[in-house]
Amino acid sequence: MWRVKSLDAILATAEKKSLHRSLGPIQLTLLGIGAVIGTGIFVLTATAAQKAGPGMMISFIIAGLVCAVAALCYSELASMVPVAGSAYTYSYAVMGEVVAWLVGWALILEYALGASAVAVGWSGHIVGFLDAVGIHIPHALTVGPKLSIGGFIQGGEVGGVVNLPAVVITAVVTALLILGTKESANFNALLVAVKVTALTLFVVLTLPIALGHGANFHPFTPRGWGNPLGSSGTGVLGAAASIFFAYVGFDAVSTAAEETKNPQRNVPIGLIASLLICTIFYLLVAGGVIGSFGAQPLIDPATGQPFADGSPALYASAACTSAHAPLVCSKEALAHVLREVGHPLAGYMVGLAATIALPSVVLLMMYGQTRIFFVMARDGLLPKGLSAVHAKFKTPWIITLITGVAVAIAAAFLPVGQLADYSNSGTLFAFAAVSLGVMILRLTDKSRPRPFRTPLLFVVAPLSIIGCVVLFLSLGKESKTVFYVWTAIGLVFYFAYGFWKSNVRLGLVEVPELAADAPPTGVAPMPGAPAPGSKEERS
Repeated sequence: MWRVKSLDAILATAEKKSLHRSLGPIQLTLLGIGAVIGTGIFVLTATAAQKAGPGMMISFIIAGLVCAVAALCYSELASMVPVAGSAYTYSYAVMGEVVAWLVGWALILEYALGASAVAVGWSGHIVGFLDAVGIHIPHALTVGPKLSIGGFIQGGEVGGVVNLPAVVITAVVTALLILGTKESANFNALLVAVKVTALTLFVVLTLPIALGHGANFHPFTPRGWGNPLGSSGTGVLGAAASIFFAYVGFDAVSTAAEETKNPQRNVPIGLIASLLICTIFYLLVAGGVIGSFGAQPLIDPATGQPFADGSPALYASAACTSAHAPLVCSKEALAHVLREVGHPLAGYMVGLAATIALPSVVLLMMYGQTRIFFVMARDGLLPKGLSAVHAKFKTPWIITLITGVAVAIAAAFLPVGQLADYSNSGTLFAFAAVSLGVMILRLTDKSRPRPFRTPLLFVVAPLSIIGCVVLFLSLGKESKTVFYVWTAIGLVFYFAYGFWKSNVRLGLVEVPELAADAPPTGVAPMPGAPAPGSKEERS
């Protein structure tokens, strides 16, 4: 189970049957920004406020720093191994098959549940926007029910049945991925511009107000720093563990390496540039939220203690049901703040921008999930039939359909905060694995060309691993439990199937899609990539 797939074999396969290479550095940066800016900043700011209060600004910095050091490790491996599969592929080449399987299995939490979280975030915005124009969807059809699975999963609102808007948007995105996304790079850039413009508008309108309300920043850390060895998932570190979701997506740039022109140069540029731009935006937005409106945790008058984030008691409290609810009660945090500080039109515009742009994040996350599944099936760790490419649409339609159903079920019944935390647990494991892998490869394959070398690797990579471990331990008890249970299920599946069917175990260097009877072309281009032969690609 520790067998590795050689880097030479991986690269040879990629050269013989690679996905279409068409993405440049600007497109990769836009892809990274488009994947990163989404539900994390538009919605989870309220979650961070209940967990940490104004101290969530430090939470953004902590989460951003962990992502930065992880990004540097990703960049070295992505430039060396420019193929689809992201952390899964890197782990297979460096640490062996069982680690690669666990990473790929954990990435299901990152991408699939991440897509579910974004779909739920989109639902909150579309419901708020429709309410504003006089169209009211019954509450029971806008949130999931209160669930209890082994006592660990608790729904975030009262009285729901199913989150229908989240299911609808997931179904639409699934259909687009099966049919083959044909939108141009300009369209992807437009969606990124919509989100960036919305955040810029928010910053411009709220920061001047924040400068005159310094008292809103006190107390700065009302719930302390948090205890990584505890189970509450609160404080600055608990908020950082949740806010980490606001940065997830930058590794979609790495996933797109096999579709990138000159990946040795362009992938590191796309990774680091997109992360830097997003971090600056997030700090400005957080400062605007806290200073202009306030972000103190809501206290339960019956106990004198802060409400648990996402608890039914929080949303049913007198404060949350009042006409001017605090930030922590909102499902559309930034739009809510603007409306409450005297900019209702801008609030509706920001809500509309999120409504328009968030589906692209759902699409990108589901895309990343299906392509990782595709590579795992290509390697024999999943049933070969899952990697079937549709004869007409040239997309891995079976995997896409299965992914869409799973994403829709999670989005239908679970609240956004917990979906984000579950997603983060898988992401942090994958990032730590990549950081370990780049150190191992630096020692075991010193002579291999490295177009991008992580500076101070043996300082940066351990910092990345430590950061990932601390944030993982800072998650709530239920999130860590979900990860442990999910990992155990994955190991059972691996030893029942993948261990025996692995291409590496069977001595197969080539992969099924190289066969003479395979479809003549690969899967569809990355969403946002110019079509082969188009004017955009030539330019």
